[in-house]
Amino acid sequence: MTKTLLLGVLAVFIVPLVTHAVWWQLQSHPSSWSDANWTSAGILPDAGKNREAIVHVLAGRTGRWKGIFAHHTWIVVKPKGATRYTRYDVVGWGKALRVNAYDADGRWYGNVPDILVTLKGAAAERAIPEIQRAVSEYPYGGPGSYVIWPGPNSNSFVAAVARRVPAIAPALLPTAVGKDFAGWPFYAGTSPSHTGYQLSLGGLLGVTLGRVEGLEVNMLGLVAGIDLARPAIKLPGWGRIGLSG
Repeated sequence: MTKTLLLGVLAVFIVPLVTHAVWWQLQSHPSSWSDANWTSAGILPDAGKNREAIVHVLAGRTGRWKGIFAHHTWIVVKPKGATRYTRYDVVGWGKALRVNAYDADGRWYGNVPDILVTLKGAAAERAIPEIQRAVSEYPYGGPGSYVIWPGPNSNSFVAAVARRVPAIAPALLPTAVGKDFAGWPFYAGTSPSHTGYQLSLGGLLGVTLGRVEGLEVNMLGLVAGIDLARPAIKLPGWGRIGLSG
C-alpha cells in the first residue's frame, strides 16, 4: 500500500514537475525584475470603444525559478460607461493589494498573460459591485501580509474574490499556487465556485471536488486532478491540459 502510494505521488506530482522544470530551464527568460518587460501585451480591446460592463481575469507565468510552479493571477473590471479598466492584484512587496499598479493586460515578468474568464453586459454589471466589495474587505491586503507559500498571496486573493463572485472561479488554474489557502489552520466548506466542496489544511494539503473545479488534490501547494465538465487533466508545473477540441 505504501509503495503504491509513493508511486502514485511520483507519477502524478513529481514527474510532471521535474519535466516542466527541465523544459522551463531551456526557455529564454529575463535575468532580473528590472530586465523584464512589464508593458501592455495588447490583448484586451480598447476600453473606450465599448460602453458595456466587462470583467476579465488574467494570469501570467511568474519569473525565474517560480515560473516552474506558478502563475500570477489578477482581476480587471470596467463598469458600464467607463472608458478605462481598473486592475486589482496582490504583490509581494510593499502594500500587498494594488490598484492599477500595472497595465490591465501587462506582461508579467515578460510573459504574455492569458485571459481566463470574461464576463460582459448584465453578468459583468452584477459581478463588479461584488468584486469591488470583496477587494475592499480582503483581509490580507496590507504591508507584510503577503506570504509567497502557501499563502495568502496573489492567487489566494483571486480565490477569495471568487468565493464572493463564483462566476470568475473557472479562472483559478491548478498552477495558481496559493489559491487553496483559505485561512489557518483548516478550511472545510464550499469550493470557490459554490458547485462543490473543499477541504484545505492551510493551503498545504487538501482536496476539492466541484462541478467547476473537477477533482483536485493539493499536496504542498501543488495541484493535480481531472476536470470532466471542461475535459482536462491538471498537472503540477504544466497546469491545465485541455482534452477537448
